[in-house]
Amino acid sequence: MPVYTAKEIMEILPHRHPFLMIDTIEELESGVRAVGKKCVSMNEPYFAGHFPENPVMPGVLIVEAMAQTGAVALLDMPEYRGKTAYFAGIDKARFKRKVVPGDVLLIEVKVIKQKGPVGVAEAVARVGDAVAARAEITFAVGE
Repeated sequence: MPVYTAKEIMEILPHRHPFLMIDTIEELESGVRAVGKKCVSMNEPYFAGHFPENPVMPGVLIVEAMAQTGAVALLDMPEYRGKTAYFAGIDKARFKRKVVPGDVLLIEVKVIKQKGPVGVAEAVARVGDAVAARAEITFAVGE
């Protein structure tokens, strides 16, 4: 059973369809770590134009799903409720496997450094046991 459903995620994040990139939060340690899930469907609007004959989830949207998962971990903290987590940087991004319709993307994000509202998180997105992508994400929490 998920910790947060899509409806509950929308109470934390400002993102809405078609830009909400996670369906559920499966595990959560507030301020420390989160595991999000994205069920990739052929109905995603980006597949109409992103290699329509061979649909592949854009890497930038995988990174956005990582950021949204991390944002839930941060914004679940009482001191950050009602605020917004912004990208401040993306480093060491690597894409190892295509993500296609029918895949279930499991995204784990761990905060590795934080000083006040700014910090860094490690993110890994997997399909089954295979790493699809990884990145280091710098974030800033603001109004």
